[in-house]
Amino acid sequence: MRADARRNYERLVEQAKLAFAESGVDASLDEIARRAGVASGTLYRHFPTRLDLIEAVLADQIGGLVDLGKRLLAADDAFEALTTWLRATLVHGLTYRGLAAAVMNSALDSELVSTWHARLFEVGTELVRRAGEVIVPGTDAEDVVRMIGAIAWASQDNPDRAERMLALLLNGLRR
Repeated sequence: MRADARRNYERLVEQAKLAFAESGVDASLDEIARRAGVASGTLYRHFPTRLDLIEAVLADQIGGLVDLGKRLLAADDAFEALTTWLRATLVHGLTYRGLAAAVMNSALDSELVSTWHARLFEVGTELVRRAGEVIVPGTDAEDVVRMIGAIAWASQDNPDRAERMLALLLNGLRR
């Protein structure tokens, strides 16, 4: 990709993140293009469909969560590292209203979605494993990661509820 095309792509993804956070995944694509300082045609050249743009935002966000998890693997306090990562994952789930439904109800390549989930579960599993000495024996890391998704879904309209539910989960995990 040429440097100017790459910059346009990155601005579009960044503005889509903001627009999706503000208005959900049904945000106006023309408004996203305007905010990115490009013509609508430029947006559609990079992202022929709304799902293509959603996919790019998801890939960026999940990559960030995976990178955060990998950095946290070096933290001294394993439970605090797990807590930090779970909270970041929950914030991601809460921020992009409708994103989970868009993915589940879309034509996004299921292999791609599976790859994203595998990367999240891999780092989540490692963080749970590291915290093993201070959490309930036999804790299933996949269950913990899935609970974060369930909390985000159950509290989309009430972030305070999400924080309370996360606290319950963390209290239940700690020995």
